[in-house]
Amino acid sequence: MASNKPSAELQHHDHVDSDNATGLGDGLDTSSPVHPTLTATSEAVIGYETDLTSLPKGYFYSRFFLGSMLAVGLGLLAAVSSFGYAAPILAQINDDLGPDPRYIWISLVYNAVLAVGLALVGRLSDIFGRRYWFIGGGVVGVVGAVVCATAKTIPTLIGGNVLLGLSSATQLSFHYVMGELVPMRYRYIGNAFLYCFTFPGSGCGPSIAYAFIQRPSVGWRGVYWLILGIEGAALICWTLFYFPPSFSKVHASERGERATKTYWAKHFDYVGTFLFTGGFVVFLLGLSWGGSVYPWKSASTIASIVVGAVTLIIFVLWEIYAPLREPLIPMHLFKNVEWVAACVLLGLGAGVYYAFAIIWPAQAAVMYSNGNLTYLGGISNIVGLGIIFGQVIGGMLAKAIGKTKIQCMVVFLLGAIFLAAMATTTPESKNLAIALLTVGCFFIGWNESVCLANATICVRNQREIGVAGGMAGSIRAAICAVLVAVYSTVLTNRLTETVSTEVPPALINAGLPQSSVADFLAAVAVGTAEAFAAVPGITANIIAVGTQAYKVANSDAYRTVYLSTIAFSGIALILTWFAPNTEKYMSAKIVATLHNEHGEVVEKTEKYEEHA
Repeated sequence: MASNKPSAELQHHDHVDSDNATGLGDGLDTSSPVHPTLTATSEAVIGYETDLTSLPKGYFYSRFFLGSMLAVGLGLLAAVSSFGYAAPILAQINDDLGPDPRYIWISLVYNAVLAVGLALVGRLSDIFGRRYWFIGGGVVGVVGAVVCATAKTIPTLIGGNVLLGLSSATQLSFHYVMGELVPMRYRYIGNAFLYCFTFPGSGCGPSIAYAFIQRPSVGWRGVYWLILGIEGAALICWTLFYFPPSFSKVHASERGERATKTYWAKHFDYVGTFLFTGGFVVFLLGLSWGGSVYPWKSASTIASIVVGAVTLIIFVLWEIYAPLREPLIPMHLFKNVEWVAACVLLGLGAGVYYAFAIIWPAQAAVMYSNGNLTYLGGISNIVGLGIIFGQVIGGMLAKAIGKTKIQCMVVFLLGAIFLAAMATTTPESKNLAIALLTVGCFFIGWNESVCLANATICVRNQREIGVAGGMAGSIRAAICAVLVAVYSTVLTNRLTETVSTEVPPALINAGLPQSSVADFLAAVAVGTAEAFAAVPGITANIIAVGTQAYKVANSDAYRTVYLSTIAFSGIALILTWFAPNTEKYMSAKIVATLHNEHGEVVEKTEKYEEHA
């Protein structure tokens, strides 16, 4: 049973390592700029504020804790909806506002800004406290949704998505915002709870987007008005309930100038921030441009990738060798093999979602659609729903099963097998394709749930949970960009080959004049009766034969894509040998406590029962 009174540490709001308080820690002064015990090779984990037994009764049932969790969940929903709702209907948006070839930038800028913002938000909120960064992110999200909903041109919509990307950098930081507020042993379950908020966003995004499109009185703008409502609700919750440690409380255990904002503003790593931001954005845009905006061999694509990569290398060298008091990214994080393995496995798993969220709807539209947008949206949801169910179930069972290293090995192996087995599907095996994809994504989602939590659990100094969790998100985004680029390129090249070699002979054998083959291929891409009727020499039999040949050609191209997943899955399976078993971290310790609007530890009169 917890004490009715806050402990001395809580009353003073000092970030005291609870191991030291109980005589188990190293007992060293961590206020020095140099922390020999905080390196990744140290077995001790420090940086906790308190533990479960020291909390006031009713803490987890207070409106501040529950309201903060609601803020985190609604923010997460807003972030995944900002991408998940717009991505399936970009073509329809362009038809209304354009046509403008720049419309592809709507998703490109969102992902680039988000990827960079995750690490920056983590580091800055570690230093200055999180409350106002997350309230500010909510404000930016509201403004971004309004800009997008009222946009009259594609460039305006692109600008609105820059704002939504900035906002999402705070909202997709849910894993460490929640992680520092609950005991270590409950981080897996905490993530599972928050993943439930993503069902209407990344889970059912295509269905919701197509539902708006099919109602001309609302149209695509309804997507952004809906996002505005979610953003507004999250902002209200952040403002009313989220009171994490302020700057003074974060630095209460430090002495001298390090306890002042002036010191941190003066010694902040501005050069490193510029190098990281510029290099990462240019590199990601280069990967995203290849094969879509520009050819892979174009100067724009190659120059962007090379310049971005070189700038990131310079950034790493700057962080290692420059005489920095406070580097942007603590490089000792990368000496932590468990943390690095969690980050890379997280990225390889998430890359499946982002790549297949693009590839599967395109495949379904050609091979399995009946022309009904509602039906197409339904089967397009499979990737997102499979991933989310895996995230939720995996998070709920991770601690109970234990041996998370073995879990990662097993679930990634199973996911790899089922996804590679998609190569056996044909235009006639829709049910098999749906089953294999659903099960494969489920296991990949399980892996992501475990690895995302591990990216905060395995941090040796829990005061760095923000930058560690944020950097994990940025690494995840970079790996996803690489996988999406590879899968998309493989698909594009194979489609060009299979369609050009398989479809024309079938059409000519069915009686279509050779001069009409190009017209037929253009018509089949449109898919309407009017488009087919305009093809010279067309008949019903030729349409049936040509359409089937086009589906088979697509099936052959997608088969190569699914087989190519084996290469990345193999890398991931090797890395699972370095994944951690986290039983040693499953303590009752808590990194930070919430306070009320008066700066006091939140408390409620109801009886609080400790959950062992």
